[in-house]
Amino acid sequence: MTHEISAEHLTIERVGEIIEKGAKLKLSDDARKRIERCRAYLDEKIASSPVPVYGVTTGFGSLCKVSVSQDQLSQLQINLMKSHACGVGERVPNEIVRIMILLKVQSLSYGFSGCKLDTVERLIDFFNEGVCPIVYKQGSLGASGDLVPLAHLCLPLVGLGEVEYDGKVMTGAEILALKGWKPIQLASKEGLALLNGTQNMGAFAVWALLHAQRLSDWADKIGTMSLEAYDGRIEPFTEAVHLVRPHKGQIETAAHIKQLLQGSELIKQPKTHVQDPYSFRCMPQVHGTVKDTIRYVKSVIDTEINSATDNPTVCPDEDLIISAGNFHGEPIALPMDFLAQALSELANISERRIYRLVSGTRDLPDFLVANPGLNSGFMITQYAAASVVSLNKSLAMPSSTDSIPSCQDQEDLVSMGANAAIKLYKVVLNTERVLAIELFNAAQALEFRRPLKSSPAIEKIHDDFRKVVPFISDDDVMYPHIEKAIQFLRQ
Repeated sequence: MTHEISAEHLTIERVGEIIEKGAKLKLSDDARKRIERCRAYLDEKIASSPVPVYGVTTGFGSLCKVSVSQDQLSQLQINLMKSHACGVGERVPNEIVRIMILLKVQSLSYGFSGCKLDTVERLIDFFNEGVCPIVYKQGSLGASGDLVPLAHLCLPLVGLGEVEYDGKVMTGAEILALKGWKPIQLASKEGLALLNGTQNMGAFAVWALLHAQRLSDWADKIGTMSLEAYDGRIEPFTEAVHLVRPHKGQIETAAHIKQLLQGSELIKQPKTHVQDPYSFRCMPQVHGTVKDTIRYVKSVIDTEINSATDNPTVCPDEDLIISAGNFHGEPIALPMDFLAQALSELANISERRIYRLVSGTRDLPDFLVANPGLNSGFMITQYAAASVVSLNKSLAMPSSTDSIPSCQDQEDLVSMGANAAIKLYKVVLNTERVLAIELFNAAQALEFRRPLKSSPAIEKIHDDFRKVVPFISDDDVMYPHIEKAIQFLRQ
């Protein structure tokens, strides 16, 4: 499978497909022409303009007043990459690094950045050959783009930094030698084009959205299984209820759950209770709001990954080289914080359903113990979920409301979008864990309703789950089952 980098709109789903299927990248003829034209224009302007151009013939940030001579422009770019590689903490997962490379190539391909063609093509070589630069999670303010992580991403282009290749860590120089590639000779502005930009934040956001959509769908299915196991009522999912408060996600969720319940014996049996707790009754309102949040965040990130976000912006058609602020992460920092809050709520309501299932009400045994007495059953699964949910609540506190000025106050308001991205990444994984624990409990609880059955859709999920996680009759070591439940949600 080959994906052609072009001016054609790049969707978030397409990014997921490229990564999942191991597609190869190549530049379209039009993209090659745009890149070459922009570079030629920039070279001509440097040769003819007596006026210093920020980041091209000057220093960076607050050093913008310092001019650099023609014979030092290449060294200026190398020095920029070296000095900005200040990453700390854990490594960015390779999957997200690959998205970073893809998004950086896409951004450079528009022909507003001034990169040379061979530089962009070497990034494509890295992607196609499975060379993953080692990038660290911490260090970016999400302000002048993702300077620190993008420095680590691009150091190997010039034989510096480190990469992972074929499961081994090696230096940038070693991978170039192994592949027979010469180090890229950076021209003026190229270092800035590579390091400016929001591709680190954007890659985390794309990854999170792809998983958020999956988890949102699972939340409906798992919540429906829990509803059935808890002997819940169907009335709260009646369409007429939601048409009088017509939020799109709310209507979608109610319809989805109603569809999942079709053919259920359990939902049709007479109920002695007249009302369910909010965690069941309000799934359309809560799950639906998450859907609407995902939809909004997706629209913002979709725009971002189809944009040129470095600085200065080179506009050959307008004969302009403009130093502005397209690198600033604010447009995506706030939405990433919003998505983290939404997913945290998805985990929050899931944990409340877990609690109800183990609480010994509605004819379910205490802690879903099949053989009571010596066995504690599922008591501590709720503890584990509560612990993760509590952590999510801390992580959901917004990063984007903070700012610490940098660069001698030249960069006096920063987005902290990279921190929002890191926290969002953690919230996604935590939400997946809580939903997996709910599925573990819901499948156990459903079996206490036999011989009555749920709908064919829910029974199919239950049967598939039972192929990897058994019914627990007597106390067992639980963490392997929870891990299998997590993996089940990823299949």
